[in-house]
Amino acid sequence: MTTSLASLTASERDVLDTIDQSAMLSQVELWAAINSGSGNLDGLARTATLLAEAFAALPGDVRLVDPAPVDAVRTDGSIDAIKRGQHLVVSVRPDAPLRLLLTGHMDTVFPVDTAFQTLTWLEPGVLNGPGVADMKGGIAVMLAALRAVETSPLAALIGYDVMINSDEEVGSGSSAALIAELARGKVAALTYEPALPDGTLAGERGGSGNFSVIVTGRSAHAGRNPQDGRNALVAAADLAVRLKALTRDGLSVNPAKIDGGSANNIVPDHAILRVNFRPQSLEMQAFADAELQRLCDVVAREHDVSLHRHGSFGRPPKPIDTGAHKLFGLVKACGAALGLEISWRGTGGVCDGNNIAACGIPVVDTMGVRGGAIHSTDEFLITDSLAERAQLSALTILRLAEKRGL
Repeated sequence: MTTSLASLTASERDVLDTIDQSAMLSQVELWAAINSGSGNLDGLARTATLLAEAFAALPGDVRLVDPAPVDAVRTDGSIDAIKRGQHLVVSVRPDAPLRLLLTGHMDTVFPVDTAFQTLTWLEPGVLNGPGVADMKGGIAVMLAALRAVETSPLAALIGYDVMINSDEEVGSGSSAALIAELARGKVAALTYEPALPDGTLAGERGGSGNFSVIVTGRSAHAGRNPQDGRNALVAAADLAVRLKALTRDGLSVNPAKIDGGSANNIVPDHAILRVNFRPQSLEMQAFADAELQRLCDVVAREHDVSLHRHGSFGRPPKPIDTGAHKLFGLVKACGAALGLEISWRGTGGVCDGNNIAACGIPVVDTMGVRGGAIHSTDEFLITDSLAERAQLSALTILRLAEKRGL
């Protein structure tokens, strides 16, 4: 794909003209053919190896980082460790005056036994397949942009870390600390979640918190001595109703599941409530956290049961602050130079951009391909957007270097 718009310098045109869309598409087809669901450790390992080989084309250190420990509450109330895949990290010119962070994820939402395993052309230029947009296509965009930037005389000014994790689709629990570590000292960050089909980017994002509340009561015979029992299931249901009542402007609460119960003639002594919170601000997150604890205490006292909460707000809300607004403005200006109309709007979804923003780093987190129907068997990639979005990223990075930042 070539660009000859008058608003580009000759040097910029030379850099952008190195981007090869057919090569990018081949990468997407190769990577998407491997199932890399968040729980498929073998598929993730194969994908990580291929990505490490591809990113070795950059002039930096490529390494695979072991996941941090994470755990989860099982249906019986026990807390077990969960295995996650390794994360890919690439470090280029760590001592350069301009330091950037680029992130993506290799995992998809499709488990190893899903029927959705193949690629299909829906029409010319529209490819259907698992992870083609979210985000094997985004990874191809990131790599192509960086390879193009390396051909520029400005490359010597630009240092960057790339992080491609294996657990974004399940909350990035094993990579959150790594993201925070790599974000430290960066001027800006780009994340390669897919844009909407028309190219619209995600602006502000709400946060997300997932909790499991373990309720322990006392069993008894439902007919002989029910008064001696303490019904954990009823307590969990009461808590679910009280939490749902917290829903208001700026906060969505979704009690999603109750595990537990027993035979009809036994007062159940065990239940687990699974609940998700979606706060739109840090203030609302703090409110939700305090109310969760308060209501747990109330239910424990009124039902004479014990409650233990497990979980966290793993994705803090992501507002558009001054730095983020400047970065969005730069991306918009670069889009205009390429003949692209760039706009953005708020979304209720969450991603690693939330975590990066919480570190105080300006981030645009939908720099990936144009596509849609993600997390479904209808997921699609608009293939013309591969080179288009790679050019947008490359130009953004070059102009950050020219300005020495935002």
